[in-house]
Amino acid sequence: MNNVLLRLDHVRQSYGRQIVIQDLSLALEKGEIGCLLGASGCGKTTVLRCIAGFETISSGEIWLNGIRVSSADFFMPPEQRQIGMVFQDYALFPHLTVTENIGFGLHCQSQPERRRRVDELLHVVQLTDAAKQYPHELSGGQQQRVALARALAPRPALLLLDEPFSNLDVSLREQLSLEVRDIIKEQGTTAILVTHDQAEAFAIADKIGVMHQGEIQQWDTAFNLYHRPVNRFVANFIGQGVFVAGTVADAQHVEIELGMLTGKVPAQCAQNCLVDVLLRPDDIVHDDLSALSATVIHKAFRGADILYALRLDSGTEVLALVPSHHNHKIGEKIGIKLEVDHIVAFRADN
Repeated sequence: MNNVLLRLDHVRQSYGRQIVIQDLSLALEKGEIGCLLGASGCGKTTVLRCIAGFETISSGEIWLNGIRVSSADFFMPPEQRQIGMVFQDYALFPHLTVTENIGFGLHCQSQPERRRRVDELLHVVQLTDAAKQYPHELSGGQQQRVALARALAPRPALLLLDEPFSNLDVSLREQLSLEVRDIIKEQGTTAILVTHDQAEAFAIADKIGVMHQGEIQQWDTAFNLYHRPVNRFVANFIGQGVFVAGTVADAQHVEIELGMLTGKVPAQCAQNCLVDVLLRPDDIVHDDLSALSATVIHKAFRGADILYALRLDSGTEVLALVPSHHNHKIGEKIGIKLEVDHIVAFRADN
């Protein structure tokens, strides 16, 4: 527990009778990047505002570096929490240069110390040549890096990022998300961001909390969220996939219409228990020699691969990710086979 920098214990936040956050707990270790991922209105930004001290909480506790900063009967002001924040719109000062924006929060330092820190961050965010420019002279990506450098300048205990890439073109988001992760890691900073974009969350975060109706459904790595979702909501929300009907044969096997799957069966399921099995697009492989076949009902070209929607003979629809040189027509029957290395299934009556 000594390595935990941020901890939320059973936090609840409400406006009158409207509950926004319900019994929310998480822990983030020093140097980790966390992410709250969810659709609009799920409460993720409110969690960030509670951590920052912009909102009070109704119950539970928020701890930062072993110090309680919020509870129902205690509230530490935002300026005392050693938290840096990057806002959705960057909130740069238009009348200040890049250098002046980055150094804005360093007034307590001597001029030489301030200059050294600003120069260091200009180098880190690769904006040394833009030091004397004003925000309106910069691209969106450059403004985002200035906002990041300004937040990092005072060496905060925790960095918060509120939808940091939402104002950028899609093509720029992936590149900048990787750059931002590298910068945060290089500075040794602990950070948590909120986003609705799974690609951003996967690119940046060490731990991701999938949120729904004010609660974290699963706080885990991207790999586990995708391959080991704890409930149907996470399974549906993360990535792409479809549920197909299955029957438990024994503790290690589930039978579906495409064949027998081997893996861990849900603990509450006995033999002959009916389950819904999650199949991802990468679980179904194109194979011209297979005895199994399906009809192409839709296709989405993605460059290196094509995402096919396929209809089985029973009428069940599944997805398959196929290398794009296998370019099949709508209505064509293609051979398929299963390549499932573990079972993700839930009781059919849950």
